Amino acid sequence: MPDINSLYQRIFSVNSLTFDGLALEIFEFQYRLNSVYRAFSTALGKKPDNVTHVNDIPFLPIEFFKTKNVKSGEWDAIQVFESSGTTNQTTSKHEVRDVNFYLRNSLSGFEESYGPIEGFAVLALLPSYLERGNSGLITMADFFIKKSNTPESGFYLNEHEQLKQHLEKLKEGGKKTLLLGVTFGLLDFAENFKVDFPELIVMETGGMKGKREEMIRKDVHSILKDTFGVNAIHSEYGMTELFSQAYSKGEGIFTPMRTMKVMARDLNDPLHYPLKERNGGLNIIDLANFNTCAFIETKDLGMVNEDGSFEVKGRIDNSEVRGCNLMVY
Repeated sequence: MPDINSLYQRIFSVNSLTFDGLALEIFEFQYRLNSVYRAFSTALGKKPDNVTHVNDIPFLPIEFFKTKNVKSGEWDAIQVFESSGTTNQTTSKHEVRDVNFYLRNSLSGFEESYGPIEGFAVLALLPSYLERGNSGLITMADFFIKKSNTPESGFYLNEHEQLKQHLEKLKEGGKKTLLLGVTFGLLDFAENFKVDFPELIVMETGGMKGKREEMIRKDVHSILKDTFGVNAIHSEYGMTELFSQAYSKGEGIFTPMRTMKVMARDLNDPLHYPLKERNGGLNIIDLANFNTCAFIETKDLGMVNEDGSFEVKGRIDNSEVRGCNLMVY
């Protein structure tokens, strides 16, 4: 069974050839040290002696983060990420043993897709998240803003006029710019302003959070492309229960970072996976979650492509709408 220091180093150097082997080691590690996950796995008849392939690993339903303390080992959390939820919902809580590890991993994932963060003007339009102090997304965005080492970077709540003027100045200066926004916040901006900034990276994350009616992704992206004068709308896929992210550069096709693998399960038989090129429930291996649970059964409906990229089609019927839920396909 690997030790903590070994896991830290190997997670940061993992690649497609070493991923499955490390996932199996983490399964054994978490089976032995995570009482919640061990009880769940044992109930399914899954133990280290009969789990010899990643397809044998059981995935913990995401709801456990709402009712249980999901941890591998005994340690004190230095921070607790909490999902936003909507009115009358029980929120998920993800205890954080090492926030610097989370930040380093998240930055690695972003830079895999977009190159060095330094030099970007990072603008974060995240009103609903800024009103809470326990959001993993805000923690990540704040770190990106600081690591960008750019004075033009910063957060926005509802200062849409100021944001418009700022974007126009950044366009004039030819500054590489990322606008990371919660979906309803970007749509609120779009109702009153337009900025023709073709080089801008507009990245939506989260959803309507009860502020607007849910919309089809294609329609949202059409509005935002017209508002900002861009050819594509980028997206970030992440959640409170994960330490890794996936990014889409358009058309809703996400590429997971190298510490993350997405697998689709049969909706009628959740132990039957992985499915390829067919709709199913999304299971996620997140190696960066080794201090909690690296094997998560989400309530997202989607399809995994042969190259490991994936699409999110919406929520599984009868599942609770999450505060950060993705738009329907």
